[in-house]
Amino acid sequence: MTPDNPHSGDEAASSPEELREQVESTRQELGETVEALAARTDVKTRAHEATTAVKQQVAQRTTQVRTQLRDKATHAAHVVQDKTPEPVRTKAAAASEQVRQTAVHAGQLAREKAPEPVREKAGQGMQAARANRVPLLVTAGALVAVLSIRRLRRHR
Repeated sequence: MTPDNPHSGDEAASSPEELREQVESTRQELGETVEALAARTDVKTRAHEATTAVKQQVAQRTTQVRTQLRDKATHAAHVVQDKTPEPVRTKAAAASEQVRQTAVHAGQLAREKAPEPVREKAGQGMQAARANRVPLLVTAGALVAVLSIRRLRRHR
């Protein structure tokens, strides 16, 4: 049979220094166990870590999708441009130029008559448009070409 006290034989053989080392080792192991348990039960920290991981995944996926959309829009614009007859392209370019001139004129009028907070917001919008100029122009060109083609087909 086993004795009631499993360390009874060890205690007699152990010196006080060895006992102190065992106690210190046990304390350290217990402290590490408590820390591990506390980390598992810290829901707020675990939720924050999970949220951070999800945010990173979303940011990566957003960048990937944005790149794919930009590439597809560029490709679609090239396909539409290649398939668009020259007279339609000429009309689309003229219409685009007219829209640009009208927008410039409207912008000048707005700048002259708009209050300061509105001008600040408009300036921020212009900066965003300038930063994304190529995709914006490609999309606008593709839209004009598609609308022109649809219009020509309806008149036939």
